[in-house]
Amino acid sequence: MGLSCQSLMFTDILRVPPVSERLPLNAYTLSAYVLPPCLSYYVVALLVMLPGTRMLRILLWPLIALSAVRAALIMFCFVIRTLEWTFLRDPLKRYVRPTGSSPSILVDALDLSTNIRGVGWNWSKSLRFPVNTRPTSCIWFTTYVLLSALFHSFVCDTFHVAARAFSPETFTIPSGDTIFDPTLPPLTRYVRSSAITISMALTIYAALQMMYDIATLFGVTVFQQDPAQWPPVWHQLFRRTFVILGGWPLGYVFGRAGYVLGSFLGSGIFHNIVLLMLNRSVEWWCMLLSFEMMATGIILESVFTWMTGRQVGGRTGRLWTMAWLLVWGNIMVDGFGRAGMFASANVFDTASPAKGIVEPFVAAFDGWLRTIRV
Repeated sequence: MGLSCQSLMFTDILRVPPVSERLPLNAYTLSAYVLPPCLSYYVVALLVMLPGTRMLRILLWPLIALSAVRAALIMFCFVIRTLEWTFLRDPLKRYVRPTGSSPSILVDALDLSTNIRGVGWNWSKSLRFPVNTRPTSCIWFTTYVLLSALFHSFVCDTFHVAARAFSPETFTIPSGDTIFDPTLPPLTRYVRSSAITISMALTIYAALQMMYDIATLFGVTVFQQDPAQWPPVWHQLFRRTFVILGGWPLGYVFGRAGYVLGSFLGSGIFHNIVLLMLNRSVEWWCMLLSFEMMATGIILESVFTWMTGRQVGGRTGRLWTMAWLLVWGNIMVDGFGRAGMFASANVFDTASPAKGIVEPFVAAFDGWLRTIRV
């Protein structure tokens, strides 16, 4: 009886509540649900820089994991990062600090907590970023980043409006809908779904770039961080989380192929958890299949190189990459659509400057597609 009750309690913690049961964010829920895992996360970031704290970290981790899951599944990255820190034998070291700043373990712990890629830390020296072509002067750097944020906010709004305009009755409500119109012939249906997929891909890219630019501005201007701490790309933000979650375990068993498959499996799980926040009825297979097929594409490229001695690249390589991404991206974006993600608000929302131009154009394009019976 006791085990049964404990099992039910644990299942209730992991259950995603329906919208009607979700608690509003106020002073009580902030202090009771959000602050405990955040403070615990910061404490472990402090401990992982100090020698002789490994056993204490091991004892703390289960409490941190349960408090984070209790607050919100999106704190999943807290659980994974603290899991890595829990078993580290050697303290983490920071080797890049803002010019003129003095070493401080409290400041370093805050940087470690928020520096998801580990820029400037010894655990991330294997990461490779593209050459930074942005201005080096702090004033011109912030101006460049501000203009980038404004530009990408406009791009995000334009393509978000375009994606929703294909089905304004269903893509603008939280229940969502599929991007595959069953009333259309197969080829036309896929052309239409691919147009929606490309629009949403550009929307997500622009939204993430915009948020990264805003975070960069905040870090450089408010916290006086060095621009070098904000490399020009954001897409490796959760790389470490995915590697720890799936890459390391499967890589240990199956080698490099397992590492690639496991890392993308971790990404698929993470993205599915995000969708669960929007819609409890989301199907796991959409995210897992689409992300695992991305990993399969990388493995196929390695097999091609092993068999021919040539690297995948050039125009043919780009065409292959885009085609593979589009095929499996359709399934991924269909999962987003059926979870109601298209209904999310954007920066401009009802005041969209592109709405009057984009919506009529998409409506005309969609109408033209429906005249093609292929």
